[in-house]
Amino acid sequence: MRIAFSYFCSMTKKWLLVFFAAFCIFPVLAQPDSSRLRISLLTCGPGDEEVYEVFGHTAIRIVDSAENTDIVYNYGTFQFGPDFQIQFMRGKLKYCLGLEPYWGFMQQYVEAKRSVEEQVLLLNQQQKRSMRDFLNWNAQTENKFYKYDFFFDNCATRIRDVFPSQDVYGKDFKYADVRPAGKSLTFRDIINSYFYRDFWTRMGVNILLGSKIDKVMTNDDIMFLPDYLRDGLKGANVKGNAVATPPVLLLAGVELPPPGINPALLLTISLALLTILGLTVKKIHILGKIMSTLLLFATGLLGCLILVMWFATDHQGCSNNFNILWFLPTNLIIAFANPKGKGRYALAAMVFILIVLLLHLFHIQGLLFLEFAPLMLALLFVYGSIYRNSLSTQKTNHAAN
Repeated sequence: MRIAFSYFCSMTKKWLLVFFAAFCIFPVLAQPDSSRLRISLLTCGPGDEEVYEVFGHTAIRIVDSAENTDIVYNYGTFQFGPDFQIQFMRGKLKYCLGLEPYWGFMQQYVEAKRSVEEQVLLLNQQQKRSMRDFLNWNAQTENKFYKYDFFFDNCATRIRDVFPSQDVYGKDFKYADVRPAGKSLTFRDIINSYFYRDFWTRMGVNILLGSKIDKVMTNDDIMFLPDYLRDGLKGANVKGNAVATPPVLLLAGVELPPPGINPALLLTISLALLTILGLTVKKIHILGKIMSTLLLFATGLLGCLILVMWFATDHQGCSNNFNILWFLPTNLIIAFANPKGKGRYALAAMVFILIVLLLHLFHIQGLLFLEFAPLMLALLFVYGSIYRNSLSTQKTNHAAN
């Protein structure tokens, strides 16, 4: 009995020592998160009211339960002013990091009937504080402005570049590869897919955007769009550990309708038919003259606009635009010039169109081929008619001499 009691006391003493040791050490080992912060990525679905809504939006949400605040950090903030349109066209529009209450941010998407998803970031307390401190520093007046570039510096790329920083997830952070397997995508490919309903805008941007957007995108490049940033974060990891929860739908948006009739394609086909008929049927040759003048004038104007967007703006995507080879600014003069001496010009213009087609074939600069092919065919007929008329005039002059 005495032995048993002695053994019991000895064991009790040991367990008490273990208990008190654990009680003292546990707070050090557990390191509870005292930051009271919850940080998440918000991904907003596309809309169809404005052009810039087509690609969706992204922002960061920080909930501070200690301060009872719920703030959205939005890199897509800009101010309207009397020179807004001019600054936007020149590529000099300043965007900034703006702060707004979560309820106010969400109300905009409720009214627009657009979806919002949330991914909570799996950060420790130090990482949360570092990220909040950085965003608050970035939101200061002297730091918050940046020159917006749709492809290379926008609301998604700004956030994309925050996560791998040393003070957040660090150098071991890796995004998931969200590029389609076995398929190379360019910036042009991806924006054309988003403009699947807005045919006029798709046609316009394909005229004004140059060869720089025809490079094959890297995984970082493709996350210039919010949807791909969301997917990249969904499968991201640090040394194999997930860095965010799966996306949760906070607000269901209205599904956008399928594409309808393509009016841009109908227009280019109509222009081509009227031009070709007018130039080949003698009874309506006046129609051919009218359509030739119209096409030359219109392509000349667009050529001038290409030059302005290339050399007089800061839009990186508008540089090196080889569409200038078939939207010839000199067509403005040729449209109303005397037929004499236009034969060589017409021959050169036809060669330029063939060069543009080769550039498309070798993936140097892509074309919106379905809509542009009828227009190119019409121009070939116009230049061919000018060349034939020039030869006929030369023969007549030689015969007269």
